[in-house]
Amino acid sequence: MRTEILEAVQTRLTGAKTERMSEAPQIDLSVVVPIYNEVENVALLAGDILREVGKLNQSFEVILVNDGSNDGSADALDALARQHPGVKVIHFERNYGQTAAMAAGLEAAVGKAIVTMDGDRQNDPADIGMLVDKLDEGYACVSGWRQKRQDTGIRRWPSVVANRLISKVTGVRLHDYGCTLKAYRAGALNPGQMFGEMHRFLPVYVATGGGKVAEMVVRHHPRTAGVSKYGLNRTVRVLADLFLIRLLTKYRTRPSHLFARMAQFMGLFGLALLILAMVEKVRRTGAFFGIPFLTAVLMMVGAVIVLTVGLCTELVVRGHYLGTERSYWRVARRVNFDHEPDRQSG
Repeated sequence: MRTEILEAVQTRLTGAKTERMSEAPQIDLSVVVPIYNEVENVALLAGDILREVGKLNQSFEVILVNDGSNDGSADALDALARQHPGVKVIHFERNYGQTAAMAAGLEAAVGKAIVTMDGDRQNDPADIGMLVDKLDEGYACVSGWRQKRQDTGIRRWPSVVANRLISKVTGVRLHDYGCTLKAYRAGALNPGQMFGEMHRFLPVYVATGGGKVAEMVVRHHPRTAGVSKYGLNRTVRVLADLFLIRLLTKYRTRPSHLFARMAQFMGLFGLALLILAMVEKVRRTGAFFGIPFLTAVLMMVGAVIVLTVGLCTELVVRGHYLGTERSYWRVARRVNFDHEPDRQSG
């Protein structure tokens, strides 16, 4: 019954997206860029993108999503929209994060192919054509690989470990999940499923839906202006999302099986402790179960409980938004859009 309800909700969302795209004039290419406090980069970035996509001889749109910037980026984006009708701007009322900005852009895009990239000018717009051409070989997603990444070691090495872990857990082998420069076939993604830090896991969503995923080496440039918004503080959130993506991909229709596994391990651990307690009782030493050990056990059990509650809460929240067809971000205004998405914000 749960499976039927979930599939019905997702079918309705997909139908709404398809209906919106059929009403709006579809074009060849959409470029989606989340922007947060990049006032020094937006004009140069837009110029680079317009120059490169103009060489492709395709109809296109450039969607810049202002994720609640407070450094003057909003005014710079409005100026770009006035100068270039092909540049469309979505302004958030406040900062919701990169995943929300990406989802809003993907939802508004009407291109047959959609390319996403960062707003810091480290991705190279000259790679857009190469990624789009690769889609024509039958792929639903082409992910960029910053083989020669121009960042400090403190950012590169944790990323290497994270990419290997994500590949191992999800089964989708990519070298660089964190590279925002990716190309997608229209319809390969459902933006309503993007929460938390899920933008880095989009190839997993595509593969789970049966789409083919490829990877290509792309260029990467050092940041020349502005300040990086990324740090090691995202590590914990990425790990939590990795656990959740495992739940949503492998156990989406049977989450109880995952929790049953967890309960199994906890039960075996408890049984092992009971056996040890009996052995210590026979020996009459009484030294094994001291306060530090009992505290450690309580902490581990508490961590499992908290994680479980967090996952259940996440599923409830997602069910709310999927069921009501509401987005969790709020758009203040739109520029150069001739149509409005069907989904509401709330």
